[in-house]
Amino acid sequence: MTDFHQEGIITTLHALYEVFDREEYLMGLEQKLEEYSRHIRISLLLPCLYSEMLNPQVLDLIVDEIQKVRYLNSVVVALGGAIEESKFKEAKEYFGRLITPERDVKIIWVDGLRIQNILSDISERKIPTGVQGKGQSVWLALGYLFAREDSDVIALHDCDILTYNRLLLGRLIEPTVNPNNDFEFCKGYYPRISPTERTMKGRVTRLFVIPFVDVMKQIMHDQGYHALESFFAYHRTFNYPLAGEFSFTARLARGINIAYDWGLEVSTLSEVYHRVIPRKIAQIDLISNYEHKHQALSPDDRTKGLHRMVIDIAKFYFNYMRSNGVVLDDAFVEMVRQTYYQNALKFIKQYSDDAEVNDLVFDRHEEELTAWYFHEFLWTTWKEIGEKREDTQIPSWNRVLYSIPDIYIKLLKAVEADNA
Repeated sequence: MTDFHQEGIITTLHALYEVFDREEYLMGLEQKLEEYSRHIRISLLLPCLYSEMLNPQVLDLIVDEIQKVRYLNSVVVALGGAIEESKFKEAKEYFGRLITPERDVKIIWVDGLRIQNILSDISERKIPTGVQGKGQSVWLALGYLFAREDSDVIALHDCDILTYNRLLLGRLIEPTVNPNNDFEFCKGYYPRISPTERTMKGRVTRLFVIPFVDVMKQIMHDQGYHALESFFAYHRTFNYPLAGEFSFTARLARGINIAYDWGLEVSTLSEVYHRVIPRKIAQIDLISNYEHKHQALSPDDRTKGLHRMVIDIAKFYFNYMRSNGVVLDDAFVEMVRQTYYQNALKFIKQYSDDAEVNDLVFDRHEEELTAWYFHEFLWTTWKEIGEKREDTQIPSWNRVLYSIPDIYIKLLKAVEADNA
């Protein structure tokens, strides 16, 4: 049960319904969404790896819950990791159960020849398309939805949620589809507690992103970069900035650049920051607890796990600061590393106290060691962006359309042919 306090520059929508009957609330919520869907077309975008189809106890739950809703106009699955045509056909059959007379379902075969040819055509125009992964899959699926011209609001969530139910989906969509709210973007958040281990999860959020943006807000203030101070204050406002669940209007989505690496979530928040006034942005408490697959720390391999996540996220923030006038050098980065680490230790003390009063298992030594690794990863990040300055964002579809006016026609034909 959460409180009703509002902090920061965006609106926080709490889970106050929990004091009442949950099923009654869900029924009322879905009735509202069904009414709104008569006038506002709602699409659901699901980035999905083929390997996630091999975990039916999780994905079956998600698909079964989506089957029960009646307010979705379309579902688009961006399927990655399926090179063989047999795997794509398997996905078509699997997600085909979501098709109804009122709801269309399409699979974007990211590895398929037709989609790969389109990516090649775009790249030939010197427009970066990134590398294969969740970000590129989301970007492709958004392009297809824009080409269809039948979506007003688009929601997105992952396909590895162990605690999924359709209440999550309804609450994710309601703020942006409700015509009385006037929200253009809504970010989900939730607690991350392992019920089996009785431990706090979400290490990159708790131990890196929150302490990092918190201290960067102060550093930018002290250095006189007030625009960047506001930028980091905005990121600090979000309870779970790395949550993969959000909804937004199609009009907003058309103009957003999409990061193709682990910086996807913080990059999206930044894109929204520059395009939407704060009163049109919300975050919503989606679910009482959220469980999904956990990544290993991988301290010795920067290409895997939390190591890669931290580097990709830090790379985005460093590049953003540099593009906004901050001169990065060894001394500045070293100062950022040390102040971040000291701030992280303060947060760890608070997490420890929180765990203690809630009878959770909390390994403070392991938490502090993880934060120490994260501060080491910051130096690795700095060395990488110093040697190779690259942008990890794919340009918005509005930008692509300027260079390739018939790109939507090509994308429509490719997806329809694959799904025929």
